[in-house]
Amino acid sequence: MSQTSDWPLPPGSVRYIIPQRLRKLLEKHPLTRELYPLSFGHYQRARGHSMYRSRHDDELLIYCTEGEAEVVTGQQKLHIQAGDLLYLPAGEPHHYTTPDHNPWTIHWVHYTGPLTTYLRQYLGFQGNNRRINLGRQPRLLVDFNGLLSVQDSGFQEQPLIHACNRLRQLLTALPLSHKRPQLRQQAELDLEQLHQLMRDHLHDRLDLDSLAAKAGLSRYHFIARYKQLTGETPIQHYLQMKIERACHLLDTSDASLPQIAEQLGYEDSYYFSRLFKKVMGVSPSNYRRVNRY
Repeated sequence: MSQTSDWPLPPGSVRYIIPQRLRKLLEKHPLTRELYPLSFGHYQRARGHSMYRSRHDDELLIYCTEGEAEVVTGQQKLHIQAGDLLYLPAGEPHHYTTPDHNPWTIHWVHYTGPLTTYLRQYLGFQGNNRRINLGRQPRLLVDFNGLLSVQDSGFQEQPLIHACNRLRQLLTALPLSHKRPQLRQQAELDLEQLHQLMRDHLHDRLDLDSLAAKAGLSRYHFIARYKQLTGETPIQHYLQMKIERACHLLDTSDASLPQIAEQLGYEDSYYFSRLFKKVMGVSPSNYRRVNRY
């Protein structure tokens, strides 16, 4: 494990370091061995906080909510400000320091495990990218504070296993915090507006021309750009939203399949049943029967 800062904690700050014997347990336990934290904490207005690591053995994620800091990592020098998420990968020496006139407030976690390689790309830190601006994300603060709920547990096994799975929740939820704003900025496509339009028209049929016109693009460029950003075509996404709604109606109502198909803009219930099976792998009647136990 990389050395954790021994900087004196100011009021309102927390630093939690998992003992070596328990790290070995987390490394081997089937519920935690793929991903587990080594230490985590919250530093409030961390005046005088500075750290240099020539050897860095784990992954470090820092979310800055106030103040600023200067970070040197690899060949980069970064100015970190409130709203920035900083990623410092294993194997990359780094140095960071925060100025006395505007010290940063941060939540941070050191973590390791076989999943870290996959998470690096999933989180959006490809290549030399080490910083993502998230802005203020209250949900992320809830997740970081969830890790800290393990304190005062007396280093017991079960609370630490729970903390490991809270870390997985935190990391897998992060792209949901930054993906949509980034996509809108890169693509000049307001995906949330387009998806809201789809939600508003689940009861009828939207065609590709209507969606492309809303985006202000030709059909060809709209399909290509949408698929580049989401991995699927707009009509595929629209259909999947309709199937999600159909599942909800099958679960919560006694409406017949023709009635549900009509509510979702399809006059031909047999055609809609084929679409449903293509997405869900079972027919609507089988879906309802299996999920009515």
